[in-house]
Amino acid sequence: MNLVTPDFGLLFWMVLSFSILLIILKKFAWKPILKMLQDREDEISKSLEAANQAKAQMEKLNAENEEILKQARSEREAILREAKAAKDKIVSEAQTAAKLEADKIITAAKNEIAAEKEAAMGELSAKVAELSVEIAEKILKRELATEDKQNGYVKELVKEISLN
Repeated sequence: MNLVTPDFGLLFWMVLSFSILLIILKKFAWKPILKMLQDREDEISKSLEAANQAKAQMEKLNAENEEILKQARSEREAILREAKAAKDKIVSEAQTAAKLEADKIITAAKNEIAAEKEAAMGELSAKVAELSVEIAEKILKRELATEDKQNGYVKELVKEISLN
């Protein structure tokens, strides 16, 4: 139970030391603390006044900005109308020129395609003939590799010739 309830001596010294601390604080710290609080209050009131002035100036600037924006919008609309008219004229001229150029390119491309098609067909015919000769040569070499096969083939050709 001694831990919960302090003795009278301890209580006396605690009250005495707290009283001395209060006297020292009142004598040395209380006035500077109050002065700092007053200075802070003055600074806050000045800041609020400056903020109100800045707000008034901002409202004035906003009104001026709105007027400038209205003028800029009307000028922008006029410029856009002029630009749209110029754009439409340029686009129509460009479309006409592009159509004429496209017709020329299409005609030239068709002629070139026809010429390349003819060249490719001639080249393809030559290649087919060349491949046919090579295939026939390889088949004949394989078929007539031995002398017996050559003699048999000659006899067969002679029979066909004599039958015709």
